[in-house]
Amino acid sequence: MPVELIQCRVNEIETYMDGVHLICTTAKVDRSFGDIPLVHGMPFISGVGIEALQNKILTILQG
Repeated sequence: MPVELIQCRVNEIETYMDGVHLICTTAKVDRSFGDIPLVHGMPFISGVGIEALQNKILTILQG
């Protein structure tokens, strides 16, 4: 599955939302971004729960 990753600050997310299918953040975000799913990417930082998060992301993107 080809993907394009964009790294930005939480306050910059809205400038990149065109064509976005998923938002993965390591910061606390208390808002939604329309119908774009948001997942918390801390497992990629901590190493705990990576496989579960990868499966969740794949399920969202393949859905």
